[in-house]
Amino acid sequence: MTLCNIWRCCTSMIRILSVIALRNIEKIGAHCGQYFVLSPCKYRLHCLSFCTKPTGTHTAMDLSDMRKKYKADDQCFEEDQLVSLDPIKQFGNWFDEATKCPEIGEPNAMCIATATKEGHPSARMVLLKGYSHEGFRFFSNYESRKGKELESNPHACLVFYWEPLNRQIRIEGNVERIPYQSSCDYFHSRPKSSQIGAVVSRQSTVIPNREYLRQKNAELEERYKDTDVPMPDYWGGYIVKPHTIEFWQGQTNRLHDRIVFTRPKEGETELKDLQHQAAGGWVYQRLSP
Repeated sequence: MTLCNIWRCCTSMIRILSVIALRNIEKIGAHCGQYFVLSPCKYRLHCLSFCTKPTGTHTAMDLSDMRKKYKADDQCFEEDQLVSLDPIKQFGNWFDEATKCPEIGEPNAMCIATATKEGHPSARMVLLKGYSHEGFRFFSNYESRKGKELESNPHACLVFYWEPLNRQIRIEGNVERIPYQSSCDYFHSRPKSSQIGAVVSRQSTVIPNREYLRQKNAELEERYKDTDVPMPDYWGGYIVKPHTIEFWQGQTNRLHDRIVFTRPKEGETELKDLQHQAAGGWVYQRLSP
């Protein structure tokens, strides 16, 4: 038997044993509550259980067999499980559950997608810094790529993905800058090192190397050693005012649950087919996965 065949036999056996172990861990978890954690072990076994097909190169790999189980049908997300017909309150309920899940490190991490006037998209991760019925707040550099895109095309989509809970929330809306004083108050509530970092970084501009950032940072640390750091005029907050909020929960058979809330357009007063009245002027309906 060649070394190659021996390696294939060993990796196949590892995958089989990993799948068996992972299933047993999941059975134990089912009896220990929603937030059962064996993270390092379970994560490693989960990675080993994925089957990847080498293509003979280091730049391509077939990932078609990479999949995992989500929730079973008896754990689906039905309309009668909405804690509120107010989508902001429903968001708050799911967000609270995410903050209590020990396997989620940053529940307020979200992907924000923006686009140019011509429709060329870009996306990145940022942190949610507050929400209310008015909208969802985050902070950034106004001169960054996202800032320039929002200046010319003030619309964005946010996505929260909480993998351990098999849930995501997608939010679409119009974007506005928040008042200067609100940005200033938040800026000065941050650690001083973060304030200096915001001044140092002219976000998305080209720089020669990392040493350039270190030098600028050291200069400003010395300059503001005994004084407050002024908030730069190119930095501040945004608010995404939502018109669409979708709640998604994964199902193992891929018949995922999707319940979406929308704000009717001006002049729309009658419910469309399969729409239901929600709170605060919203309507909701179920979407096919």
